[in-house]
Amino acid sequence: MEKLKVAVCQLRTELEQEATVEKAARMIREAADKGADFVCLPEMWNCPYDRAYFKKFAALGHEKVFETMSSLAREKQIYLIGGSVPETADGKLYNTAFVFDREGRLIARHRKVHLFDVDIPGMRVMESHNFAPGSEITVFDTEYGKMGLAICFDVRFPELFRAMALRGANVIFLPAQFSVKTGSQHWELMLRARAMDNELFMVGASAARYEGFSYECWGHSAVAAPFGNIIADCDETEQILYADVDLSLVEQTRLQLPTVTRLRRDVYRVSE
Repeated sequence: MEKLKVAVCQLRTELEQEATVEKAARMIREAADKGADFVCLPEMWNCPYDRAYFKKFAALGHEKVFETMSSLAREKQIYLIGGSVPETADGKLYNTAFVFDREGRLIARHRKVHLFDVDIPGMRVMESHNFAPGSEITVFDTEYGKMGLAICFDVRFPELFRAMALRGANVIFLPAQFSVKTGSQHWELMLRARAMDNELFMVGASAARYEGFSYECWGHSAVAAPFGNIIADCDETEQILYADVDLSLVEQTRLQLPTVTRLRRDVYRVSE
């Protein structure tokens, strides 16, 4: 199977989790009804992206949201990339994305590997003050082949994406919340670069912008193709973004421009 449809639910996270979950469920159902095979939610979609909310929402537990996502995947017979949520495990807090198959079974879990610790003019964010980092490279199997998963700041580390490509991923999903400051400069650039580097599809799933909130997300969800071109994108407002993905373009691009297939593993290595 070489052709599939992906949908990104670019939703705005509300201050009440129940309201956000209900809205996400509506968007997921709409995307599935319009033919989406894969539906992806943004980073921290059920929790306002602000340190004042992380532990508060984590205390609510991720289990109910987990079960809702599983149920929706099973109900609509889709693959659901559940953005990311605050997950408490082993006494630690993680920024975690779950993936469910068409039967609602958990088939992958990615804990954000690279935490967003930045101090640039006008913005200081220290995720490591709240979250523990993950330590796994996440690739999962589907009837369309292998796919990869990362979260937001992970995209700035090309080694992680090359490792997923070497493990067979032809599509990589990236739930994110790039800020207005960095997103305007780097969001599309990063998606195109990682797609071009590895000659695969990148699905960037951003949250919608919440104007006036303490952290304003850039939005502009987008899908980049193996040649590095954008095949679908949107603005910062709440909406569902659709893209038709032709997986034959991965092999075609790698034959025409053989960068991934001509790695000099005798000179350098990336974990497989």
